[in-house]
Amino acid sequence: MKRFMTFVLAVGFLIQPFEVQAQEQDEKARQGTYAITNARIETVANGTIERGTVVIEGDRIIAVGENVAIPDGARVIDGSGLHVYPGMIDSGTNLGLTEIGSVAETNDTNEIGDITPHMEALTAVNPNAVAIPVTRVSGVTTVVAEPTGGLLPGTAAVINLFGYTAEQMSAGSKMVIVQFPQEPSGNRPRWQQSGPDRRQERYKDALAKLDEVFDRAELYDRIMTAYAADPSGKEQPVYAPEMDALRPVLSGDVALMVKVDAADDILKAIDWVQKRELPNVVFSGVNEGWRVADKLAEAGIPTLVGPVLATPTRSSDRYDRAYANAGLMAEAGVKVAIRSGESENVRNLPFNAGFAATYGLGKEAALRAVTLAPAEMFGIADDYGSIEVGKKANLFVSDGDPFETSTNILALFIDGFNVPIESRHIDLYEEFLNRDEGRLQPVEILPADN
Repeated sequence: MKRFMTFVLAVGFLIQPFEVQAQEQDEKARQGTYAITNARIETVANGTIERGTVVIEGDRIIAVGENVAIPDGARVIDGSGLHVYPGMIDSGTNLGLTEIGSVAETNDTNEIGDITPHMEALTAVNPNAVAIPVTRVSGVTTVVAEPTGGLLPGTAAVINLFGYTAEQMSAGSKMVIVQFPQEPSGNRPRWQQSGPDRRQERYKDALAKLDEVFDRAELYDRIMTAYAADPSGKEQPVYAPEMDALRPVLSGDVALMVKVDAADDILKAIDWVQKRELPNVVFSGVNEGWRVADKLAEAGIPTLVGPVLATPTRSSDRYDRAYANAGLMAEAGVKVAIRSGESENVRNLPFNAGFAATYGLGKEAALRAVTLAPAEMFGIADDYGSIEVGKKANLFVSDGDPFETSTNILALFIDGFNVPIESRHIDLYEEFLNRDEGRLQPVEILPADN
């Protein structure tokens, strides 16, 4: 069902009339001075400006409002009848880390070993991944690229979807990932069953290992802090990269992303975080968060929810539980952002948000959940997530609601670069819309064999 829905949404996206654009596009992305005038501006942070102007200079927004002076020499984009939105942020993807899921050589999402928090996803991001331009022309300008694999698989990076190098793409935020152990249940297929006793034993071993790692990290932090305070006459401690990567997590300078889905596991993860007194934590996935929303709200833990376009986690649940999950948690007081959990289909983030909006979250909260809310959770809200003076110029111009498949993205800015509306999907659409094979003679049609 999930694959079918994704296919339907993808087809709807591909057949849009891409030839309509707000301006004549440059062949290459360029920074400069731009003024988008007469547009309906969804600032997210400060409401809606029905007919206003956004001025961009370099990589920043320098003016927003109804009566804004347009700088001399600015390139003007007439936004009459159009909408301006902040660039959307996907809070959980493998974008840039994988190209073709079934071809191992194109995947760089995990490393050998169970404890590798020091492995940085940013170093593995491929700026030339084909799925990146496919994603950004849907209005998604920023994503979390996260590693997968073991108990602590690595450090996720928040990246913008434009740049020649991974460093140029970095949005300046990262999170260490913990794949919280899953308590065994009886809902697995027979071929996955290895006996309840053995599965329970592995689960307990994983929890013990997680505690052991953080105990060692705390000890390492105390040793390194003491040595830095007074190194005289002391032997320099042995550098341990795994432990060193966890030091900023213990201090709260780097967030810990705890990936957890089942309701019972969420409750145990809350207890574990509180017991360890970790200061900066977000939960990711939380597919059954609606079942324990009151506990999440009480703990004050923000959540990266999704994918929304999914089937229920249990056969006894209503068909719409995945769609309603974000709304039910928000209603309980949980701060939510939305993630697609995708690699190639991150472009469907707007539709994940659209379903969440329809099934209880509401359009305004859903827009915030893919813009300002994740920016706040990742500590980059001073630069991203809304259309405000001084923030990075990550925004797009559309002819309608970006959560609807019929909407076209007409202009796109990332880090102030006016990025051409181009992608492999658009190229294929235009190629087959205007097929011209240059034939001089008609093709001979052979009779069918009898």
